Amino acid sequence: MNSIGFVSSAIISTHTNLKLASFSKPKIKIKTIPYSLNSSFRLSKLRVSATKDQNHSESQTSNNVSDDEVTEQHPLDENGGVGGGFDLGWLPSFPHVLIASLSNFTFGYHIGIMNGPIISIARELGFEGNSFIEGLVVSIFIAGAFIGSLSTGSLVDKLGCRLTFQIDTIPLILGAIISANAHSLDEILGGRFLVGLGIGVNAVLVPIYISEVAPTKYRGSLGSLCQIGTCLGIIASLSLGIPSENDPHWWRTMLYIASVPGFVVGLGMQFAVDSPRWLCKAGRINDAKRVVWELWGASEVEGAIEEFQSVSKNDGSDLDSRWSEILEQPHSRVAFIGGALFVLQQFAGINAVLYFSSLTFQDVGIQSSALASLFVGLTNFAGALCALYLIDREGRQKLIIGSYLGMAISMFLVVYAVIFPLDEQLSNNLSILGTIMYIFSFAIGAGPVTGIIIPELSSTRTRGKIMGFSFSTHWVCNFVVGLFFLELVEKFGVAPVYASFGAVSLLAAAFAHYFLVETKGCSLEEIERSLNSKA
Repeated sequence: MNSIGFVSSAIISTHTNLKLASFSKPKIKIKTIPYSLNSSFRLSKLRVSATKDQNHSESQTSNNVSDDEVTEQHPLDENGGVGGGFDLGWLPSFPHVLIASLSNFTFGYHIGIMNGPIISIARELGFEGNSFIEGLVVSIFIAGAFIGSLSTGSLVDKLGCRLTFQIDTIPLILGAIISANAHSLDEILGGRFLVGLGIGVNAVLVPIYISEVAPTKYRGSLGSLCQIGTCLGIIASLSLGIPSENDPHWWRTMLYIASVPGFVVGLGMQFAVDSPRWLCKAGRINDAKRVVWELWGASEVEGAIEEFQSVSKNDGSDLDSRWSEILEQPHSRVAFIGGALFVLQQFAGINAVLYFSSLTFQDVGIQSSALASLFVGLTNFAGALCALYLIDREGRQKLIIGSYLGMAISMFLVVYAVIFPLDEQLSNNLSILGTIMYIFSFAIGAGPVTGIIIPELSSTRTRGKIMGFSFSTHWVCNFVVGLFFLELVEKFGVAPVYASFGAVSLLAAAFAHYFLVETKGCSLEEIERSLNSKA
């Protein structure tokens, strides 16, 4: 979820020589893990108190974790830290979240892997100069991702996150190896499709998993690891891709390396926990209690299970939801918000700006496209680190609104530099500044918050389906922007296109203000009950 908008910049780049010749200018007892299941709360626009279902005593009695297990002292002290010095309430869930975030590292790696080596691949496999085939090699990744995202909801409902992660490593590993061994166009296309299929599943799966295993207080910060994982993957692939400028066969080594994270995730998930919410929904109450005890603390066990069962009772006890349910209130409203957020994210121009940034850097003397892309990746990474720090302090809504406003200002700054008669050096510097500001602004809010807030607003029953729908919308918009961006630049020029990106960013900020609610500090069950009461 996230830096996901980097994909179609690679599609755009396959048409450089055809489209951009005339343009020079232009992202175990922890009492202190405050999993606020028993606290009252307020949402900024949904001021409805959460109430608890009291009719649970019979099912609770038969499924209690033993008294010895509940009362055992957790390695962390009562203040959530070691000796009360530091707040380490996030630590028990961190290894599980880290393993999941490695899937996003794989995603970022595959995004960056096509930025440079596509030329070497085209030359070796015999389609050099054919811009359509080069674009197809890149874009078939998106076709696979679209199918993968749509299928994830049903897989998660039936199998749970942990097993779905492990199954998903199969197309990721096979796709990377097939691509690395490719000696024909069909083989590289097949490998890229399989990789896209796996990435599409991961894009939906990782935010769901993190939102369901992370303690409420740290859910946003841990969710930001999705974005950080993607950034690190991009940086790694761009760094490893530098030798490809001199070694025409280096792309095969890079694709072999791409299979390694899949093995790590598959093995790591063997030791990771499953979502306690899914375990409870599946009737595995004891397993759910053990997970809550391990990740959130013994004091949270009974309250958490009570919350899970109360929500499951209202939603329905069967594991698999129907696609038609996202057309019913309140699910339809959340599906609309999720789809709209990704439409606005993509049409705010992140892919186009990332592509055009290489030309902007060339204007100030940075001729290496790999070096320019690496600088962009580091900017994106810095923004993601800021998001990790701010998201649970300032809140999702404030962060995403500020992010889009920053993106709008950045775009208008670039437009000013392009349109008005300035000194060439000053114009180039303003373009660089606007580009860096835009990417940083995207990484601090529009990228990570979009993937975090959608599963938070979704109900336990329809979370997988709504996320699948939202991300499939993302992939369609990603493809459309990549397909038509250069045509629009050729017809209208850089400035009008960038101005439209700024206008869409303003529209996205307004949308976030009027349609989003603040979810900071609220458990998923509290959010769900509040939304249900407004339906």
